[in-house]
Amino acid sequence: MKYMPIKNEIILASKSKVRKEILEKNNIKCHVVVSNTDEEPIKASLLNEGASPELISKNLAEIKATKVSATNENFLVLGADSVIDLDNSIISKPKNRNEALEILKKLNGKYHYLISSVTIAMNGSMIWNYTDKAKLTMKSFSINELQEYLSKISDDALYSYNVYQIEGEGRNLFSKIEGDENTIMGLPIKKIKDFLKDKI
Repeated sequence: MKYMPIKNEIILASKSKVRKEILEKNNIKCHVVVSNTDEEPIKASLLNEGASPELISKNLAEIKATKVSATNENFLVLGADSVIDLDNSIISKPKNRNEALEILKKLNGKYHYLISSVTIAMNGSMIWNYTDKAKLTMKSFSINELQEYLSKISDDALYSYNVYQIEGEGRNLFSKIEGDENTIMGLPIKKIKDFLKDKI
């Protein structure tokens, strides 16, 4: 899909409403062109090769950005990806509420890392990338308490935020949060702004 952005606007290769909101709150104009990348086979292939969660996140962000930029010449395209790293194993987003409960049970009472990667590409090639991670320590909950938490979360939030929405109900799940909250929400905006300064 080709799009001709207006002046001083980038293309966001992500359907994430939160990422778009973060960019707009920081005065970065963007237009969404979704990459429609099938992530699961890529993850599976990288895992078979022994790739780290950081490398998987970086690769997915790069694939999304370069795919969209290849058909939108001479414009900056931002691709992003976030993964949960629990004991060096990736936890993918849930497909239903049963999977969401299973994920919460795995995270229950433990710490994990939320890794967010961003790539900026032009004309089908990566020109910049950055990966950041935050450490989140989850409180211990009973199964009933986890189910009660899930009952308060909308489907949209549940399937978009790796089972917790840090700026909403999800904050109450954690005893300690270490790192940039924008990274947890999927976009380490400070580094992005530093790179884009003088470019748009």
